[in-house]
Amino acid sequence: MSDTTLVLLGAGSASRFKSTVKKQWLYSADVPLWLQVAERFSNVVKFEKIIIVSSSEELQHMKHFASYTYVLGGNSRQASLANALAHVDSEYVMVSDIARCCVPESMIQRILDAKEKASCIVPVLSVTDTLYLDGQPIDREKTKIIQTPQLSVTKLLKKALDTETLFTDDSSAIASLGEAIHFVKGDSMAHKLTTQDDLQKLPCIKAASTRTLTGFGIDIHPFEENKAMFLCGVPIDVPYGFKAHSDGDVAIHALIDALLGAAGLGDIGELYPDTEDAYAGADSKILLEDTVRRIHSFGCEIGNIDMTIMAEAPKLLPYKEEMKRTLASLLGIRANFVNIKATTAEKLGFVGRKEGVTVHAVANLTYKTFK
Repeated sequence: MSDTTLVLLGAGSASRFKSTVKKQWLYSADVPLWLQVAERFSNVVKFEKIIIVSSSEELQHMKHFASYTYVLGGNSRQASLANALAHVDSEYVMVSDIARCCVPESMIQRILDAKEKASCIVPVLSVTDTLYLDGQPIDREKTKIIQTPQLSVTKLLKKALDTETLFTDDSSAIASLGEAIHFVKGDSMAHKLTTQDDLQKLPCIKAASTRTLTGFGIDIHPFEENKAMFLCGVPIDVPYGFKAHSDGDVAIHALIDALLGAAGLGDIGELYPDTEDAYAGADSKILLEDTVRRIHSFGCEIGNIDMTIMAEAPKLLPYKEEMKRTLASLLGIRANFVNIKATTAEKLGFVGRKEGVTVHAVANLTYKTFK
């Protein structure tokens, strides 16, 4: 259907979900929820364009999954929608929330079939419970529960949102212009995912896959005199450190790359570039904590890590247990899931000449399970 664009909104903070995982990054089998929603709509009709609206951090990761149009969200639903509409040229636009993740395909089709009946097509449910307003009962036959997706004439929705007035949905905005609204039958399966309890009402969300995700990281740094040395976040008592833009913790840098590799998040240079002043002399422990936050927010948990530090100097045996405890704390896992091995280069190469250190790291992740 070349005359309709789909907009999926997902730039909210999801604070009521109360999890380190953003709900749009829940994994249903091995597909993140936002992608499952987009594919669900695509099964019904071929849209002219599919626009995903989210935060800048999420958009960078989303682009690795599918070639949709990605748009930065605003500080409200209405601002996010306005940002998306700037990329819409089709006659009609269908707008839904990623959190309304189990919309039946038959309901989507009903909305599309009614597109010429009014300026905005809205799915609704009848109210079955008694309602009170300001302490007085009201006629529930005159009330409706409004759902998304909603289909609007694009030019009218753009006009309606060109105001300081805030609307709770597209139909309210269209109605403010005096335009006609047409109601079609909604569906209880189009329940919105707001809290973790809602997961029991959404059977289209499957249990997360038990797949293990593995990443590999390597980093190398030469020595620099008169600089503090840190390895695995632990200060090492020697009169030299690592030449680097940050504090040069070569072990944490290799570990970050391993974690990012497992999560499909690129590499340390992309997230924390050594060309930016913000990371000059940066504490690598803070960078690792931020990496862990990203991994958790994108629906993964850390299983275990294994690391080999290749160094002729300094001698690391006295520090290994503290290194394990420090990394375990930063990663949020037990110390037995952190393994650190130290070896020499048998006096070969720049490591053997005591000019620097090389670290290899492997990290395993799994999808966080809620069901």
